[in-house]
Amino acid sequence: MKNIVVLVSGGGTNLQALIDAVERGEIKNGRISCVISSREGAFALERAAMHGIKGIVLPRRSFPDSESYSEAMLEVLKSEKADVIVYAGFMTILSKCVCDAFPYKMVNVHPALIPSFCGKGYYGLRVHEEALARGVKVTGATVHFVTDVCDGGPIILQKAVNVEKDDTPETLQRRVMEQAEWKILPEAVSLLCDDRIEIKDGRAYVI
Repeated sequence: MKNIVVLVSGGGTNLQALIDAVERGEIKNGRISCVISSREGAFALERAAMHGIKGIVLPRRSFPDSESYSEAMLEVLKSEKADVIVYAGFMTILSKCVCDAFPYKMVNVHPALIPSFCGKGYYGLRVHEEALARGVKVTGATVHFVTDVCDGGPIILQKAVNVEKDDTPETLQRRVMEQAEWKILPEAVSLLCDDRIEIKDGRAYVI
């Protein structure tokens, strides 16, 4: 049984999707052992508490730079014996030291079809604003491995979502979450816990 540690910064809707999947028995070889928040008072911590999951606050603002924060995060992840690490609305980019310590064990869900609308600064509503501004007809979500390149790790799963003509960034964000993010994130975590993802030539394949 693998220890899944979920990193959060806000409301925790993707965390909830993971919790629900575990409780439905869809993630058979993993359990959410800990939730770590970069912000005090994040509602995601309340979600964790309601399901008896340990919560830890490691405030980003308490550290002078990304490197020192990453080093502190690395120590917490090691102490929690993390096997799988999930970015679920986690708004801090961790440095190479963390990625190197957990190669192909860290995953992130991004609210677009990478390589579109991704990279530094592309998060939250901005992703959907840019998609609508470009007039794309299809968007979606991507689950990928976390590396030291922002949104640049091997892609595990993607799911497309149609853009409607009357969409606002808010309605599109909600549809992408409901139809894509909340489905493929638990699926990818389950695959990782089952050791069913392999890397060949920098690409991820489900086996």
